Amino acid sequence: MNDKDYAPLNNACIRALNDKLYEKRKVGALEVERVVRECVVSNQTAQIKRVLKILGEDFALSHNPNTRKGGLIGLAATAIALSKESSVYINELVKPVLANFQDQDSRVRYYSCEALYNIVKVARGSVLPYFNDIFDGLSKLTADPDQNVKNGTELLDRLIKDIVIESSSFNLVAFIPLLRERVYTKNPFARQFIVSWIAVLDAVPDINMLVLLPEILDGLFQILGDTSKEISKMCQAMLDEFLHGIRKADTTVNYAGMANILTLHSQSQDDLIQCTAMSWLKEFITQADRAMLPFVSGILNAILPCLAYDSQSRKEVGEAAKELNNSLMNLIRESDDIPTPKLGTPLEESNDKNVNEDENKTEEKQVSSDQPSKEEVLQKSAIQLDISSVINVLSQALQHAAFQTRIASLRWLCHLLNKAPNKTFRHINTFFPLLLKTLSDQSQEVVLLDLEVLAEVSSNPAGQTVYMSEAMMEKNGHVDIHTQDGLNQLFTKFIVELVQLFKTDHQLLEDRGAFIVRQLSQLLNSEDIFQSLSEILLQEEDMGFTCTMVQILNSILLTSTELFDLRNQLKNLKTKRSCSLFCCLYKTWCHSPVATVSLCFLTQNYKHACHLLETFGDLEVTVDFLKEIDKLVQLIESPIFVYLRLQLLDVHNNQDLIKSLYGLLMLLPQSEAFKLLRYRLDCIPHYQLATITDKLKTKGPKDSRPLVSKINFEELHAHFLHVMAKHREAKQKHSKTAKTVDS
Repeated sequence: MNDKDYAPLNNACIRALNDKLYEKRKVGALEVERVVRECVVSNQTAQIKRVLKILGEDFALSHNPNTRKGGLIGLAATAIALSKESSVYINELVKPVLANFQDQDSRVRYYSCEALYNIVKVARGSVLPYFNDIFDGLSKLTADPDQNVKNGTELLDRLIKDIVIESSSFNLVAFIPLLRERVYTKNPFARQFIVSWIAVLDAVPDINMLVLLPEILDGLFQILGDTSKEISKMCQAMLDEFLHGIRKADTTVNYAGMANILTLHSQSQDDLIQCTAMSWLKEFITQADRAMLPFVSGILNAILPCLAYDSQSRKEVGEAAKELNNSLMNLIRESDDIPTPKLGTPLEESNDKNVNEDENKTEEKQVSSDQPSKEEVLQKSAIQLDISSVINVLSQALQHAAFQTRIASLRWLCHLLNKAPNKTFRHINTFFPLLLKTLSDQSQEVVLLDLEVLAEVSSNPAGQTVYMSEAMMEKNGHVDIHTQDGLNQLFTKFIVELVQLFKTDHQLLEDRGAFIVRQLSQLLNSEDIFQSLSEILLQEEDMGFTCTMVQILNSILLTSTELFDLRNQLKNLKTKRSCSLFCCLYKTWCHSPVATVSLCFLTQNYKHACHLLETFGDLEVTVDFLKEIDKLVQLIESPIFVYLRLQLLDVHNNQDLIKSLYGLLMLLPQSEAFKLLRYRLDCIPHYQLATITDKLKTKGPKDSRPLVSKINFEELHAHFLHVMAKHREAKQKHSKTAKTVDS
């Protein structure tokens, strides 16, 4: 080589830059610095460019690693010599250095960092146009296996951060695509590097990272789950800062752009990620309010299964899910039941016809001089709950394995029926069959809540206008059930389906039948419950099932505290409605002779009870029949029939009662029940018994209740005999069928 080939650099400088020893390359670099300084003083720009070309192309891109090292140190020396003028030649200074960031030789990579550090230290903000390339190189070098390279990268990284902080011309928009890509790195060192840069950018007053947060939020949550506690803690602190900023922010926060991301991470298997995502969503609901309505179904789908996490290991996740679930419930309001106004529709015509008068009055009071414009009202009302998607999620959750999830689903359905009944009832065909199926749930708590929802379905005024398909009406069997004004047509369907459920699931009837009827009697009108069941069972063709149902209902009627008022109503029979109810129950109770007698005892129709007992001699006396009489005797000794026992003191006016009790006594074998009833009859005052024979021959005193006298007991008795005959026919038919099968 001669001087002309690399002028203005001499041969000694070229040889020094190519030397394998650092000390000699440093001597060559000092010579480069001297030459460039002279060129700057004499304003020889062509010579400066010549030096940069030699160092950048012939040296920095050479195949010889020592030559590349010489070129890098020479470029750093050139930048130092150029000083403030370095910004003019920033392209020639930076690009050759960046090309060596991924060199195979670790020493070359180290010198690249060192060279760029010296260049940046001089050029400062002039290197920002190349920020993405520098950041890309640093993000890779931060995970370098060589510790010296890591150290050099760390120094350069700090310097770049200082420049970005002090600069007002940093192009954040151009940087975000690269950051969005690199935030998904799996390398722990690179993750730490990424988080540190996000923290730096967030600390810059002129940069609003909240605007661009949706671009990197997903990646940050993935970093949050890093196995390194240090990195996870670092990311957690960063996310906390962002959340703190969101609390103080104005409308610049893109809640919609982040809601789906958070919903996705709410289903993560990592507890920290789940809890953090849920806490963010809870804060979003607090800040964005109704703007979060479109995401309710997705959030519910994510958190409802988490409500079952009550173990110590996942307790925090369960608690976070509960808090978020409560926040979502508070988001639902009565306004979600009002149809969304359409453009071109007068606002006064946009209200739903089913909105009550109180809401209309409230709207009138809100009219003032500063009333929002029509466009603002339309925009706000356009954000409404998608009831359909929410109910689909709840329907799936209602079949979840965890009972806590099923309970939460039922509470949501009840909440929707209260807040948005009209829209909820439009999807009744979706969840109503599931509510019936849930009555067979193993958890009693679930069944109890399920009954509350079914009671709300049956009594909600919105159910009066619900659309009932022809198939649904046919499935009801067109049963004409009389109900009070507080119940809707779905009550009929519910009771019909409930009876069918008991008929097909005998285990449910045995285990939960009484519990279900008792709870319904407490939640709804007990009179309607019993009258409806009676009317449905009256049309039932399965005699055995009807008899079993009557025995269960009779036991509930006579023993349940929930039916105290109904028993009093039947006991006195002072109203037409109570008399009508007695007749209705009687016709169905006829399927169980002993239950019919007990109903007569309850309603104080002792004379008719005597007539019934006289026909018992024609009935087939089975073990089950005697057991029913035994139970009745036990009930007579219970607090329910205190009034009946006290009436025994007045022998003159209660001859039919005494006779009917003796009739029961004669039906019983000499068992414990026989002794119990005999002891009771022995307590009748002896001073009146002397004349009882004569009194029984007379008609006796008439019933003092005027409405009772209007009851056609002869017709009821005829009905009783007809039902008994049907039972005999059914037994004979069953017996013939059994013999045919055996033969």
